[in-house]
Amino acid sequence: MPRESQNGKKDNHLPQCSELKVYLSFSSWRGLNIVYSGVHGHNSVMNRREFLIAGASIGLSAGLSPHLTLKRLPEMILETHKAKVMTSKYWVWVGIDKSATSETLKAKYATMRKHGIQGVFLEGGIDEREFDIVKEAGLELHSWMWTTNRGDSWIREHHPDWYMVSRNGKSCFDHPPYVDYYRWVSPVIPGVQNYLKEKADELASHPAISGVHLDYVRYPDIILPKGLWKQYGLDQSEEMADYDFCYSEHTRKAFKDFSGRDPLDIKDPAHDQQWLHFRYDSVTHLVKQLAATVKKRHKFITAAVFPTPSMARKICRQDWDKWPLDAVCPMTYNSFYEQNIDWIGDCILENIQAVTFPVFAGLYMPDLGHLDDFRKALNVVHHRGGSGISLFGGVSDEHWKVFEETIRSH
Repeated sequence: MPRESQNGKKDNHLPQCSELKVYLSFSSWRGLNIVYSGVHGHNSVMNRREFLIAGASIGLSAGLSPHLTLKRLPEMILETHKAKVMTSKYWVWVGIDKSATSETLKAKYATMRKHGIQGVFLEGGIDEREFDIVKEAGLELHSWMWTTNRGDSWIREHHPDWYMVSRNGKSCFDHPPYVDYYRWVSPVIPGVQNYLKEKADELASHPAISGVHLDYVRYPDIILPKGLWKQYGLDQSEEMADYDFCYSEHTRKAFKDFSGRDPLDIKDPAHDQQWLHFRYDSVTHLVKQLAATVKKRHKFITAAVFPTPSMARKICRQDWDKWPLDAVCPMTYNSFYEQNIDWIGDCILENIQAVTFPVFAGLYMPDLGHLDDFRKALNVVHHRGGSGISLFGGVSDEHWKVFEETIRSH
């Protein structure tokens, strides 16, 4: 399965006084509010989006009193307003199309922009022609990067040992699970980390790219979404050795150095917390390195992830609520999990309670063919507090009309 704005203007709503009394509080929907009182006793509230970064800079984590008197606080808040934050809310996942004419591409991206799309996650590396067309259409461009799922010929030729190995001893190099393109490399290996950092830096250094969007940043699915079991002829009510990764020599040695145990000797790997968290943390460590690499270029870092943190940990060792992202796109593909559209909203609610960065709900268009279903999905995401939407799959003219009408109503 397969997210800059700068505000250098003076905030005229902040009282201009020598002292400012500030009260910090948690809002009812997971954010922080700042209530300030000026010399005339006027109170006002900054919303979460305005204050979240400011609060961190002021030093909440350092244990400051909830009641502050700081002469420089207005200036500090204004300074933090200059930090880069994700402002685009409506996205699509799309691949580079080298076979399309320039006229066709211009029409495609103009249609997206016309109906309210603000940015694209573009898969396929660097393509100057398509980059130019995307930017000319007024769309924000983030490069969509496959992360630990890598079928690169260079890796296959020079480092077949980087590929993950199942508990049954099958390597993704020559025995990929489920589908042929599942060629997973181990995030534990320093060479893999360096290789992926180079790939991320290559993308982030391109002037047309505003961010790097990570996908397949996890282990292979230990358990497929239930809606796919029949397709693959599997019953994955319990974890199966053929789909439990990684037992490569590299990873086994790293875990043995860490814990003193060989993971192949673990009697119940599905419930061994140390072994589970070792793998969660290996992905998180990789994401932190990639985020640092991208941030050095002053670009955004986002990711496509499984529907909720709790599900992601269970399904693919993905602990994404611990990642230092600018935004996240949970793939809330309800049909994959044999769920109705309301389930999408339940996922979004769980997600916004788990993280502080924006949550853009990933919607799977092939399963939202009925216009009423599509409209409901858009509304559910909005009402449950999602920051925006990302669409995957073809969008008909009728669906574009519904999309535009619905987001305008929000």
